[in-house]
Amino acid sequence: MLLRDDAAGEAVIAIGQASHAWISGQLARAWRPRVEPYDEVCLAAEQHDVGMAAWDLAPTLNPDTGRPHSFLEMPLETHLRLWYAAPGRLLSQSRWAALLVSLHGTAIYELRDLARMEARAADDVRAYLAAQRVLQARLAQEVGAEPERLRELQRLLFTWDGLSLALCLRWDPYTVHGVTLREGRWLSPWPFEGDELTVRCEGRRLEGRYEREEALHDALEHAERVELSFTLRPGRDAA
Repeated sequence: MLLRDDAAGEAVIAIGQASHAWISGQLARAWRPRVEPYDEVCLAAEQHDVGMAAWDLAPTLNPDTGRPHSFLEMPLETHLRLWYAAPGRLLSQSRWAALLVSLHGTAIYELRDLARMEARAADDVRAYLAAQRVLQARLAQEVGAEPERLRELQRLLFTWDGLSLALCLRWDPYTVHGVTLREGRWLSPWPFEGDELTVRCEGRRLEGRYEREEALHDALEHAERVELSFTLRPGRDAA
């Protein structure tokens, strides 16, 4: 769950992880040069948060905020469980996509400083990474993917995910793998054909704060649907 402050007042726009990932898929489809294998990579980009889709329908309540736990607030145990599940949910569609989603999960967890974590939590992360690397080795062999190509696609998936998060959460400026987004619209260097790209997703307007998960879930079920649209244009490179 992403929580975007609503400038109009006390509400937030609750953006499901799958909805934010939809933007990642739109970026992947428009990216140049065209990625290959095209359909499989775009599927992975669009479905990289598939493990969280069901959780977002009934998220846990953060008692400190009275709102759903965002992906930044989610307990480690829950976050790991959902990322464990993600690749398997794509295996019936595409081994390539499942492989790339697994690689994306490990890219995220490799950013954690295990030395600063509690010992048990660090061990849980190590176990997750080890299990994913076994899966990745098997799938890479099955699809005939070279390590260098996989590293390149892993970086691209991380880039699309980061840009989508930056758009949804107003991170400004934001730079990922050499691409910089400014003011939510200027992108440099420009990686798309043409001089403009519009991407979109849906969220739910969540008013107030809640003390019980049941009330939160009911509010989300009946919340006003909000379409978010972002138009990107070429920006001047930073001096």
